[in-house]
Amino acid sequence: MNKVYIETYGCQMNEYDTELVKTILKQNDYDFTEAPEQAEIIFLNTCSVRENAHEKVYQRLGVFRQLRKENKNLIMGVLGCMAQNLRKELLEKEIGVDIVAGPDSYKKLPEMLSRVHETGEKEFSLTLSEFETYSDVFPTRESGVNAWVAVMRGCDNFCTFCVVPYTRGRERSRDPLNIVEEVKRLVGEGFKQVTLLGQNVNSYQFGSHDFADLIAMVSEVSGIERIRFISPHPKDFPVKLIDIVANNEKACKQIHLPLQSGNDRILDIMNRTYSQSEFLNLVELMRKKIPDLALSTDVIVGFPTESDEEYEDTLKVMREVRFDSAFMFKYSERKQTIAQRKFPNDVPEEVKTDRLIELVEMQRKINFENNQRHLGKTYDVLVEGKAKKPDQLMGRNEANKIVVFPDQGQKVGDFINVSIDEVTPNTLIGSVV
Repeated sequence: MNKVYIETYGCQMNEYDTELVKTILKQNDYDFTEAPEQAEIIFLNTCSVRENAHEKVYQRLGVFRQLRKENKNLIMGVLGCMAQNLRKELLEKEIGVDIVAGPDSYKKLPEMLSRVHETGEKEFSLTLSEFETYSDVFPTRESGVNAWVAVMRGCDNFCTFCVVPYTRGRERSRDPLNIVEEVKRLVGEGFKQVTLLGQNVNSYQFGSHDFADLIAMVSEVSGIERIRFISPHPKDFPVKLIDIVANNEKACKQIHLPLQSGNDRILDIMNRTYSQSEFLNLVELMRKKIPDLALSTDVIVGFPTESDEEYEDTLKVMREVRFDSAFMFKYSERKQTIAQRKFPNDVPEEVKTDRLIELVEMQRKINFENNQRHLGKTYDVLVEGKAKKPDQLMGRNEANKIVVFPDQGQKVGDFINVSIDEVTPNTLIGSVV
């Protein structure tokens, strides 16, 4: 009774947490399978940020319940943010869930599984910790070129649309020496790139060490070639951090800078604590110090009470900044958030959809125009694997742009020079130099 199947939904932090769970369970003699029908234990590591993630999880639970007709001893568990946010619903509804565990309870999973085996009763652990960083667990990873490394957990920002402070608790940072030790292990496993993770990485603080100090320490690890990070917050992006991105050779010249809205009133009721002009000034400073900087962002349309004119302010900022890429969403009301308690979800669904379509089309045009600047240029590309066409490979350049090129026997993890011959809105296509 020890084969485990795990499905992961949501952000990169959830991907990292699944790696933690696998390590903890492996240390307690559990094995893993890629086929749910072969498992005795099924876990869904869940996300609470988007409504469709919830719907997908409930759908999958329904599918897995059918497996119980063949295996009455099958244990089903929900982990992560949805477990924390919808604990009562998951425990009380007859949806087949045996274990519900929040993001700070993964070390308890072996004993929770043992009790379910012994008693047949449901188990739950949903206490949020002020101290747990899993610094004593080095995650088990699949082979690849990039490894996610959580440098902190939780969030203190309380953006009104976001459920993360309620599902992941307050901010706490890992010891930088512990992070460096994890990165050294990753080099030993063949990884050449790390992405440092946090809900707001520029809030990282451990003793006298801030996030810029951490990047400097990680960059000293021999064998690591590239360092990325997500996600910072525009409200407190220090010049020191901009400078290390500009001047440290291993720090990628690419920053994900979430905008969310371009209108001051909407930013205020989102509790983003910056204005349109402050955001634009920050972008100007970044591009002055890092001329080849690639910028990406997140945007929400249809936030409660957002008028057509306020939405137009978002379009204005997007046109002015000309992000290299953007993740764009319709507002999705989440339980427990301040927005859900204080503001009516009053923007009609069809208006949200129309705004999103317009924004996506505009950004797609900007992407294509931005990518045309890369024609004829040569980039150092880290090979990640097969492209869609069988005779091609794909990788990414320093700006995190997807680059496709002919398969000439290069291996995953190789660095190669690619000259760009053709572009699409999302891809650079080239030939190996």
